[in-house]
Amino acid sequence: MITDWALVAAVVDRLIPADDYPSASQAGLVDDLARDAVGFQEPVWTNLLVPGFAALAQESERRGAESFWDLSADGQDAVIADMLAGTTQADWTVDPAEFVAEMTRLVVEKYYGARNAPGWAMVGYSPGVRRGSGLRLTATGTGAGTSPPGNGPALTTKRLADAGESYDAVIVGAGAGGGVAAAVLTRAGLRVLVLERGENLGYEQIGTDHLRNYRLSAYGHNIPPGPEADYRVAVGPDGVERVVPPWAREYGALPYTVGGGTRVYQGMAWRLTPADFCLASTHGVPEGSSLADWPFGYEELEPYYTRIEHELGVCGDGRAHKNQGARSRDYPMPPLPDNTEAQVLRRGADKLGLTTGPVPMLINSVPRGGRGRCAQCGECVGFACPTDAKNGPFNTVLPAAVADGCELVTGARVLQVSVDALGRVAGVLAVDERSGEHRTVRAGHVVVAAAAVETARLLLASRSDHHPNGLGNHSDQLGRHLQGHLYVGGFGQFGEPVIDGPGPNVRIATCDYVNNLPGTIGAGVLANEIVKLPILHWYWALPPDAPRWGVPGKQAMRQLYRRTSHVYGPVQETPVPDARVTLDPTHVDRHGVPVVRFSGELHRETVMVARAQQLKALEWLEESGATRVWHAGEVADRLPAGGGQHQAGTARMGADPATSVTEPSGRVHGHENLWVMDGSVHVTNGGFNPVLTILALAYRSAERLARS
Repeated sequence: MITDWALVAAVVDRLIPADDYPSASQAGLVDDLARDAVGFQEPVWTNLLVPGFAALAQESERRGAESFWDLSADGQDAVIADMLAGTTQADWTVDPAEFVAEMTRLVVEKYYGARNAPGWAMVGYSPGVRRGSGLRLTATGTGAGTSPPGNGPALTTKRLADAGESYDAVIVGAGAGGGVAAAVLTRAGLRVLVLERGENLGYEQIGTDHLRNYRLSAYGHNIPPGPEADYRVAVGPDGVERVVPPWAREYGALPYTVGGGTRVYQGMAWRLTPADFCLASTHGVPEGSSLADWPFGYEELEPYYTRIEHELGVCGDGRAHKNQGARSRDYPMPPLPDNTEAQVLRRGADKLGLTTGPVPMLINSVPRGGRGRCAQCGECVGFACPTDAKNGPFNTVLPAAVADGCELVTGARVLQVSVDALGRVAGVLAVDERSGEHRTVRAGHVVVAAAAVETARLLLASRSDHHPNGLGNHSDQLGRHLQGHLYVGGFGQFGEPVIDGPGPNVRIATCDYVNNLPGTIGAGVLANEIVKLPILHWYWALPPDAPRWGVPGKQAMRQLYRRTSHVYGPVQETPVPDARVTLDPTHVDRHGVPVVRFSGELHRETVMVARAQQLKALEWLEESGATRVWHAGEVADRLPAGGGQHQAGTARMGADPATSVTEPSGRVHGHENLWVMDGSVHVTNGGFNPVLTILALAYRSAERLARS
């Protein structure tokens, strides 16, 4: 391992030099690098950086200096520039450009991504709360009737060993769909057990690591799955198979905790539009796709959208957006306060003739339900909420269900849905992730709500003599039609600051393009970006030609962080039957269950609409006064399928068992007591964040189960 840390210090101080703010070494980054070099980053140091520093020493000698630090600052910069250009003089055993790029990345991650990093103050970023929760404080300093800030209502949980032998309903997963199902079924008088593989994590347990979260998983997650989790296999469009860890983009990880993704999501709460339910009859079915209409229309789901908006809590303006379905009630809370970026973008939208409005959010804009309002902190998506203003079943309807008798078991992974001697669903086989104890729990009904990837995996793995291909796989549809969301958009540089700082920042959107871009299928909403972490700005939002190191690189971050607007949004992916989740034939997890295998690629229609929507985002920024605009990258012709954070479609609903997995109610075809209540049942996934639809469908399906 390297011993010349003075050389390392000299290099990092040219990558991030001193000016009004400290250099990399002055900020203590060399000690951090030394620690990581013998820790989790040891492979990159051994294979690339150590031989690179040895070659750099020779490079300096070839230029007449005893060492790199003997060169002038200009001379050091010239050496680094030559390394990037490949015009070195020494014999390099590693790629000098790769060496510089890797060192730059490591230093930048610490300078802009470490907790309270010096780069935060330099660019004008603060993670702290900017206003109080709005709750009346008690003598102990917390809001009356609330638990500690950010931790949500107290939930009584059990271990698997403490669960009973049988229940009216067993629910697999305590995320969006499972949490709502538990509330509805308990309210109806059923004896309910929820099995959640994660734990009930508090705000402090989730943490605020900018390099380990569900927005930027450079080194892992702030919530499991972590390194101990199952790996997955991803097969790209080129046929190359990769075994990927949970923090890889291809993995599509969702948080293992009570609340699932709702603990750390940004909380956009859009309804699907009436047009979303009939895309196939409107546009036809593109060749190679499995585009289909939903088995019912918007009007069927509208009452459930309304109930969810009021039971969980959504802020917004129901009259603001056109191209939306009719509403029976407005939102229960007003939208979040306006900001400068919204005002700038609104002027551009007016020039284009676009209608705009606030983004509906599952966030308290005012105190509600004994919990505080949004404190406008700088850490939103990817993190838990410090004032518990971010709404999900975990802090609204699920605590009420537990108080009414619903049992919540954490740390319990369901390995199989079990059947009796006649092939009828009879319960589940689960394992305690801590103790390794296996238990079978009997159930009158089983509700699978583990999200589209793991729901498909569980049902496929639930094989028996009666169901040799898994439960619900009667027509080889289970695991197919995998959808997520391809996000596209653009950046615009402005002459004056447009980013104020208070989170969640996202304040304005247009729905005018949703299913309304001529010649395309499935255009989506465009909105301004949630509050951007400084390290994410370096990764995503710098212009393509911006300097990344040295004094110019530091100036680019300082000058552009608050002057860069980001408009983006999801497109509705045209489903493909070969975009699918299957069980890998080779790899198994530590419990002996085959791991997930992804295959397939996005349909050409998805690529086309993504490119068209990207141009609309750039046009909006230009008309808003941006002095230059750019996008994050070209939309490739071939892109691998994957669920990501908005995974859906693997157990699609429909009236015909030959082309669907579940009935329109969410009950699995051919099984009177097996249900799916998550995004798996979506026929299409919309051009919006799908969580409100997941919640509404779970409410609808759970009511039907209760009546059955």
